Amino acid sequence: MRNSTIRTAAGVVATVMLAMAMTVSVAAQGKGRGAGRGASGMGQPTGVGVDRGLGRSGDASDGRADVGRGNASDRSNGRSDAGLERARVASENLGNADRELRRHPGVANALRVNANDLRAGYRSALLQNPNLTFGQYVAATRLAQNLGGRHPSITRNAILAGLADGRSMGQTLQNLGLSSREAKEARKRVEEEIERSRKQ
Repeated sequence: MRNSTIRTAAGVVATVMLAMAMTVSVAAQGKGRGAGRGASGMGQPTGVGVDRGLGRSGDASDGRADVGRGNASDRSNGRSDAGLERARVASENLGNADRELRRHPGVANALRVNANDLRAGYRSALLQNPNLTFGQYVAATRLAQNLGGRHPSITRNAILAGLADGRSMGQTLQNLGLSSREAKEARKRVEEEIERSRKQ
């Protein structure tokens, strides 16, 4: 009888300990850092692109993240704010390029590249000029293909550099050796080629 009582007591103690361990385990879930919570406490951080999680970070750090961003802005004379804005613009332009490639896959074919290479080249160009539109990148690529054989100075990178310096496509082509008339004709031809490719 005594052995039966001891076994019963041991079973009850083991059951209680198991229940306590499970309670601690369940309570601990989701307590770790980097759980990826949004403003509601669940799911992905709020925001899109470079802004993702910025609103939540101030709340989660009791305002220290906001103070840190403010200090970065002050100490850099606004350069950190400008950097965030450049990243936002570049992210928006890249999103537009993705939509354009999905709607008009013939554009990549007309340039004799695959869509992934075209997207990667554009992403790289955005690092130098976040304001560069996908249409400008496509036109610069096609102009270089059409003109580079006769005018070796006309390369995609040279055209993109001119655009990054604030010059128009026509001004850039003239700086690279074309006359005003030649630049206008070359741009018109490329616009027609790109328009045809969008219809494929």
